[in-house]
Amino acid sequence: MGRRYDPDRRQRIIDAALRVAGEKGIAGLSHRSVAAEADVPLGSTTYHFKTLDDLLVAALRQSNEGFARLVRERGVLQDPDADLAAELAALLGEWAARGREGLELEYELYLAALRRPALRPVAAEWCEGVGEVLRRRTDPDTARGLVALMDGICLQVLLTGGEYDEAYTREMLGRVLLNSRAPEGV
Repeated sequence: MGRRYDPDRRQRIIDAALRVAGEKGIAGLSHRSVAAEADVPLGSTTYHFKTLDDLLVAALRQSNEGFARLVRERGVLQDPDADLAAELAALLGEWAARGREGLELEYELYLAALRRPALRPVAAEWCEGVGEVLRRRTDPDTARGLVALMDGICLQVLLTGGEYDEAYTREMLGRVLLNSRAPEGV
């Protein structure tokens, strides 16, 4: 029997990995569990992703892209007259509204970089990508601080089981921005 052409298989495997990790955590992720979830032969997962870290890198990249897309879609972040603190707080609120399970999975993948060095560059890409957008509106140090603060607020919400507080987030981001410098050339 000939090999079946399946151009979407790699993407189905990544999507399946995200579902498995969402249900069982990263500890429950294996080539075998992902193959079963994607309904593909085990050899397909190892063909596309030689190691589990390779699969996790692809999953984290896809997860990062979801937030990056939201940032890009909110074109008002480009408007120099818009209230940056309010826009960022609303952006995080929109992200949080997608559901706790999705946020937990994204942070689990992100924090897996602590123990899996292969994931560190992808985690850094997320920070750098968001920082790049913010540097258009403020200086590099402030952009970095805003990313750290947004990360911290999201983690606190997840770890405490609390609700996202947009007004608090806007206030804290505003405090960071109060002492910021304008980006060069603006």
